This record gives sequence, C-alpha cells and structure tokens, in this order.
Amino acid sequence: MHATIPISELVPGMFVDSVHKLRSDADIKLKSRGMVRNSAIITQLEADGVLELNIDITQSQVPVPERFIKTDAANSTITHSVQRASSSQAETPDTEIEQDTDALLTSVGTNPLPTAEVFSEALNQFEMQNKKLQLIYGNILGGEALQMHLVNDISKEIVSSVTQNSNVMAILTRLKDKRGFSWRHMINCTILMTIFAKYLGLKPHVVEQMAMAAMLHDIGRSKVPQSIQEKTTPLSDNETRYMQRHVAYSVAMVKEEKGITPLMIDMIVNHHERLDGSGFPRGLEQDKLSKAARVMAIVDTYATLTTDQPAMKAIEPVHALRFLLSNKDQFDAVLVQKFIKCIGIHPVGTLVKLTNDRLGLVMAGNEGSPTSPIVRVFYNVKHMHQITLKDVDLSATNDIKIVSNVRPIDYQINLSRLLQENLLV
Repeated sequence: MHATIPISELVPGMFVDSVHKLRSDADIKLKSRGMVRNSAIITQLEADGVLELNIDITQSQVPVPERFIKTDAANSTITHSVQRASSSQAETPDTEIEQDTDALLTSVGTNPLPTAEVFSEALNQFEMQNKKLQLIYGNILGGEALQMHLVNDISKEIVSSVTQNSNVMAILTRLKDKRGFSWRHMINCTILMTIFAKYLGLKPHVVEQMAMAAMLHDIGRSKVPQSIQEKTTPLSDNETRYMQRHVAYSVAMVKEEKGITPLMIDMIVNHHERLDGSGFPRGLEQDKLSKAARVMAIVDTYATLTTDQPAMKAIEPVHALRFLLSNKDQFDAVLVQKFIKCIGIHPVGTLVKLTNDRLGLVMAGNEGSPTSPIVRVFYNVKHMHQITLKDVDLSATNDIKIVSNVRPIDYQINLSRLLQENLLV
C-alpha cells in the first residue's frame, strides 16, 4: 500500500519507494528504495529538487498523515486481514496471561446502547478520574512522591466502569483534551487495556494488574523536561535518547511500591520493545518478550497514534489499526488481530459516511458482522446540516452500508462536542 506525499511531510522512519515529482530544473534519479534514517537525508532530497515521493506505508515505521491515504483502501486492508485471521489457529500459550485465553469472550460490543443517564454518569466519573490523575502528575512535577494508593484507586474505578459499560468508556477515549498528553494518555491506555484484557477472557486479578501497569507505564515521563515533551518539531537524537529514559524512570518510581507485581514491571519496562529488536531500552526480540509486554505495546501504540501530541496530530482509529497490521515484524500479529476484533474495524466513537449521504457515530460493534456496527445517524452530507438522531443497526439492513471512515475536521465537526451533545440526549 502506497501514498504520495510532498517533501515537506517526509520524516525519518518513512520508507521511500520512488520519487513522484521533481522541480523542472532537477536532474536526479533515486538509486534505491529505502528507509529515511535521519533528517540529513530529507535535507539532501530537498536540495536535489524532490517535490513529492511515493511512500511504502507497509514498510514505514511511522504513520503517514491520513489525508494522504485513501480511507477505503485502509478499511479494505483491515477487513480482509481480520476475515482471513478468523480461521487461523490460536498461538501457543507461554505466560500467565495465556492461561485463561482458551475461550475468547464476546462481551465487548454486546453492551446495550448507552442512555443519556448512563453516559452522563460515566462522563462525570471520567472527568473526576482525569482531574485526580492530573493532580497526582502535577504533584510529581512539583517534586512530590508518587501517591500509589490514589493511582490504584483510579485504576480500579476504570476497571469497574469498563465492566459496567465498555462502549461508553471506549467513546470517552475519543474526547480531546489539550491540557496534557501524558496523564490523558495514561487514562486512555488504562481503559483500552481493560477492554482488551477482558475480551481475552483473563481472570479479574490479572485484568486489574494489567490495567494498573497501563496506568503507570509512562509515569516516568514526569521526570523528562517539559521543554522536550512539549516540543512541536521532531526531537534531536540527544532529545530522543533523553525521552527514552522515561522507561527507566517509570520502573524506578514504582518497583519498590506495595502491590507492584512482576507482571506489571514486565509490561512497564518492555512496552517500547518490538519483536524485531528495533525497540528500546534493551532491543529485545520476540523470544524475550512476554505476551503481556506485547499487549502493552499494541495498546500504547494505538492510544498514542489516536491522540494529539505537540509534535504530531492524531490519526483516525482505522489508520492506527492499519499501522499495527502493517508492522507484523514489530507487533504480535495474532494479538493485533484480536485487538481489532475487540475494538472493531470501525471502533466505537468514530465517524463514518454512509451510502445514503449521512454521517453516523459508531455506538457499538456487531460481533458477528464487524463491518456493520450500530451507528447513530446525525448529519446530512448533501445538504450539510444536522438531522434528527436515529440509531441504525447496519447488520439488519441491506440498503445502508459504510462508505468510509471520515475525519471530523473534513466537516468542521468538533468531535468532543459532538460526542457529548449526541449522547447526553
């Protein structure tokens, strides 16, 4: 799968397949396809007159901005991959978290649609949890010790909320907040981890441990200078190495705390490791990485890609899933397939365009028909105005299908406001 991008969008980690367009006075031929390893290569290509390049998305280590990717192609890639995997055999268990995965649960996506009262209560709890964690994180920045008992309370509250209604909690991860990536990312990872761990059928005490690890996996970012974390341009090599220290900081902050288990430490220390050995801090390969660490890598990457950061805008969930699928050498392919089945090809909280020229908000998945979720129709694309809300189960009709996932910005839609206005009714 390829995308054509201007030279201004090229960043280290992209895989260049060919030059698409040159300045009229340029005279250069790309000698070989390959990975862009550093910014010096980009500078040289600009000097040589390169205007546009064809990028091999499947071999790139970083996502290509979604506006350069044909959404239908991304949807097709994911759908085909999930359908092909439905008949594949399960992997051989090798750690504690596999001891309970013989029979996958189907609870995620089968919850009833949230009522306004349910959503309002969940939203209030969510905001309270965010404020608590923001305070904890702020205290650490101010030099205070980590208040582990408070973090544990928040984690258990999230597990309880997901148990009551996973769809509502999944929707809440789509709310935007510019006040702080780090602590908001910790909350979203905890929600997604709980949803996924429960989908895998793990025992409650294991789910709680994995949720706690997700809450704590990036706590060490509080020790990284804010000037680096808030930088809006790519980090230098030295800044990147400094940022990578957050893993060691996280482990140091939690390892002596009461209630921290070897499973949690494993997930925290290895969430940036990759199966091909390209990760950090130790460059471990797949035979050294537990399933718990692999699950954490998937959840962390998905949550990161779908959240705005100072140096990178969020991409839509469908493109984040495609990124995970495309990098089979880095992420456990079997677990990625299960993650996609868990959250859906069209994840809860995303916008879709329908064949009847309407926009819909995905409210719940359909386990037996992953390409046909339940959507709340709210907007007429042709006449560009909102319409009376209506819930449609796409698996129950042959007349309406999803054309593509859409970006809220394409229709001047504020997603956070939309979610709240269309659920608190």
